[in-house]
Order: sequence, then C-alpha cells, then structure tokens
Amino acid sequence: MFKFIAQEFVNQYSFLNLFNFITFRVGASILTSLFFSLIFGQFIINKLSRIQPKGQPIRQDGPETHIIQKAGTPTMGGVLIILSILTSSFLWTDLQNSYVWTGLLTLITFGSIGIIDDYKKIKSNSSNGLRAISRIIFQLILALLVSLIILRILDDQFDTSIAFPFFKNLIINFGYFYLVISVFILVGSANAVNLTDGLDGLAIVPVMIVAMTFAFIAYVSGNVVFSEYLLINYISGTGELSVLCGALIGSALGFLWFNAPPAKVFMGDTGSLALGGSLGAVGIITKHEIVLAITGGLFVLEAVSVIVQVVSFKLTGKRIFKMAPIHHHYEKKGWQESTVVIRFWIVAIILAMIGLATLKFR
Repeated sequence: MFKFIAQEFVNQYSFLNLFNFITFRVGASILTSLFFSLIFGQFIINKLSRIQPKGQPIRQDGPETHIIQKAGTPTMGGVLIILSILTSSFLWTDLQNSYVWTGLLTLITFGSIGIIDDYKKIKSNSSNGLRAISRIIFQLILALLVSLIILRILDDQFDTSIAFPFFKNLIINFGYFYLVISVFILVGSANAVNLTDGLDGLAIVPVMIVAMTFAFIAYVSGNVVFSEYLLINYISGTGELSVLCGALIGSALGFLWFNAPPAKVFMGDTGSLALGGSLGAVGIITKHEIVLAITGGLFVLEAVSVIVQVVSFKLTGKRIFKMAPIHHHYEKKGWQESTVVIRFWIVAIILAMIGLATLKFR
C-alpha cells in the first residue's frame, strides 16, 4: 500500500521516495509484523483458549514430560502468524507484484489445510487430525496449483534447470519434470517444518533464520548488479519477496515471545504448513532450490529421521531412533528440552551460513 502511495504522490512529497526503497520496506515490514504479534498475540491466545479448553491433544507415546508440562496449551497459534504476515505484506509490499501474491496464496492455502487439521484434532480431542492420505492429496493439489502459477508468472524468465552449489558448471535442465520437483519442494518443505514443530521454540527460530537468508537471496536475485556479481539468476521483481520474508521474520519473532518455554501457545499445523509452504515457494521463485535444502537442512534432517524410522520398522521390525522425529530421540536419551532446542538452533545457524556461502562459491 505504501509503495503505491509513494508512486502516486512522490512528486508532491519527496520524503515518500523512501517507500520506494526495498531495504527500508524490509525493515518496516519486520517491525510491523513484530508489533502486530506483540499487540494482538495475547488477545488471540485468549480466544484460542476459550474454544479449546483442553488445549492441544498431546501424543501419548511421546516423552512423559510433555504429557504433564504441555497439557492445556492451546494450538492454532499459526493464525497469529498468518494475520501478522498478511497485515505487514499489505502495507509494505508492492501489491502489483505477482510473486508477492503467489507467496501469500501459498501461505493462506497451506495454512487453511493446517486449520482444518488442527480443528479436527481439537474436536476429537486426539492427536490425529485429517487422515494422512487426505492431507497429502490436498497438499499435492495446492502445490500443483502454486507451481503452475509460478511457471505462468515467470514465463520466459523461468528456467527449468537447477544449479548445484560448489559446482560451477553442474546445471541440470529438468524440462517439464521440473513441475514435479516444484510440487515436491512445496509439499516437502511444508511437512518438514511441521515435523520439526515438536518442542517450544524449536521450529519458529530456524524458520526465521531461513527467512533471513532468503530475504537476502531474494534481494540480490532481483538486482541486476548483485546477481551479475554473484553469478546467480537475475529475476526481475523478486526483490519484493525480501519484503515478504521481512514480514515472516517479524511474525516469527513476535510468535517466539509467546512460544518461548514454557509456551503459551503452539503454532500447530496452521502455522507450520503455512510457513513451510511459503519458504518453499520463495526458494522456487528465486531459483535457489538446493540452497533452500541446505539452509533448511534442520527441517530436512527431521523429515528424513521420520522416513528412515518408518522404513526401518516396516522392513526389519526395528527402530533406528528411540523416537522420531529426531528431536524426540535426544529427549529420550536424556537431553533437556531447552538443550535440544538451543543446539538445534545452532545447527540451523551453521547451515544458513553454509547456504549463504554457496552464493559465492560457484
């Protein structure tokens, strides 16, 4: 909105030219979503507590401490995250930018699946929401829709090849198969964040770290000079995605205020699917799919631990981990929840630095 105002009235009021600078709007976007979360967070938590007096159903096969300590905590806190991102984005992004609308569409649609899933859990007072097959089908349909929109918007700018970091000339063109890869990235990213969201603050900080990384990547990808210097794809208009990432960063910070141990609210599938799907969309649009997997390596690790556990048990009847996802494995080994969370944050920071390093090493 402010971008439009600046374009219309900058001749009369020169100070409005400030709103044309992406870097200024990124900062404003972070602060707007942060303060929205802080101001309205407790109000939304109170509303969620009223409609779910028993709180989020806790897995009975999980760590014993969870059953005692986390009982009664409301879920669906992702509503706060989504609202803060939408508010900030409407104020600070260029609403004529198709990439922004694609990111917001992903946020809303994947978040909607999460809302339905969380609601079913609350109504049934069970940790089981939508049937797994139903949820995957919904996600695949939405991911295909988003992927087709991205391909349509980028049109002649879009490249179906993927460049592999650290290998200067390793570029593989996947042609039409790239559509399948795009769907996989969106669904995989959404579910990987969802699987990571098992401890207070565990998922939201790595999400914020990945969003920071891609705020930078989106900015340089949309800048001719920087993209040429770093030898990465220049895609006109992607700079606006850094403003969207700014909204995500601020909302994550604001949500962490309430999600810090002991959490007053959980983001639920509402937040995890929305955030994971959005990050996947940004990774695809900016053509940094491999970098997304590196910077979000913690989420990949969590997802792989579940896959390995399930496959191992089905094939051999034995479990590799004490419990999956892997953060529960370390809890079962005797690590305190705060120890697991902080050490996983450290891993996320290291992976983000490696991901950023790939921009130069190619």
